[in-house]
Amino acid sequence: MDFYGMGESTEPATFQRPQLAPELVVSRWFNTDEPLTLASLRGRVVVIEAFQMLCPGCVAHGLPQAVRIQQTFAAADVVVIGLHTVFEHHEAMTPTALEAFLYEYRIRFPVAVDMPSEASAIPQTMAAYAMQGTPTMILIDRQGRLRAQHFGEVSDLRLGAEIMASTI
Repeated sequence: MDFYGMGESTEPATFQRPQLAPELVVSRWFNTDEPLTLASLRGRVVVIEAFQMLCPGCVAHGLPQAVRIQQTFAAADVVVIGLHTVFEHHEAMTPTALEAFLYEYRIRFPVAVDMPSEASAIPQTMAAYAMQGTPTMILIDRQGRLRAQHFGEVSDLRLGAEIMASTI
């Protein structure tokens, strides 16, 4: 699998002793009136789709899957958040370009822009979760604990089962 997550996720990170998920460190939000925090979402399962606009795997697999999750599960039980985490081509992926992208691709769920790092090309939330690239799907249970993290394409059936297990 390459840095853009093309191909099936073969070794997802699952956490037998889950720890609290790191809070998102973001510079801006789209599709929400108020900034979201993981702490404020406790009681619901949180699915985070980390993506880049210019990532083929994100556009072909990750974002469409996030839309399907949002359409399938009740908002009272499962919250879908996009995380635009730019680690390359910074000049091309501006907030204005992201806003147009979200409109054109009809992404309606809240989307955060990962905070750039002053010390690295890797943004802060991407580093906190030790992501390998994009797309990355992160699953957080109702108690705010990190339950799974998938880099690349993951089957809807597998992810649906993990979401259901996290709602218990």
